[in-house]
Amino acid sequence: MTQSTPTRPTAAFVGASWLALLAGSLAFVIGLWNARLALSEKGFYLTLLLYGLFAAVSLQKCVRDRIEGISVSGIYFALSWISVGAALVLLSTGLWNAGLAPSEKGFYAMAFALSLFSAVAVQKNVRDLEAAGPQADPPVESFPLLEEPYRIAPPR
Repeated sequence: MTQSTPTRPTAAFVGASWLALLAGSLAFVIGLWNARLALSEKGFYLTLLLYGLFAAVSLQKCVRDRIEGISVSGIYFALSWISVGAALVLLSTGLWNAGLAPSEKGFYAMAFALSLFSAVAVQKNVRDLEAAGPQADPPVESFPLLEEPYRIAPPR
């Protein structure tokens, strides 16, 4: 496989990814905190969120490792897919059988989906930033006002 030069993700994309992860996860957790559910149900949904986040990041890492020619065992790759699927099936089954209003069920499903998607984006950004290496200082030419003819003389 050909290795392309890693591109550094923009600060806006990195920030948006982190913000989406925090927004989705916090919305899910705050929704659980305020829900009128048994403590065991709240624990189930919280554990499901954590399991889903781990599974999504693990799957993204496996896929990217394979694209980059890094060896990934077939069992780990399969377990990553199974884990993402299991998290989605368990959430769907739990919400289907929960005594919640349809709007609440939709809220949890959307917060869960946002959290999983943004966790993958955050992991991708972390890996891309690491692969791109340290950011070089911008060239002086990009700051024309700091060049010699534009310097302000100190007061006399």
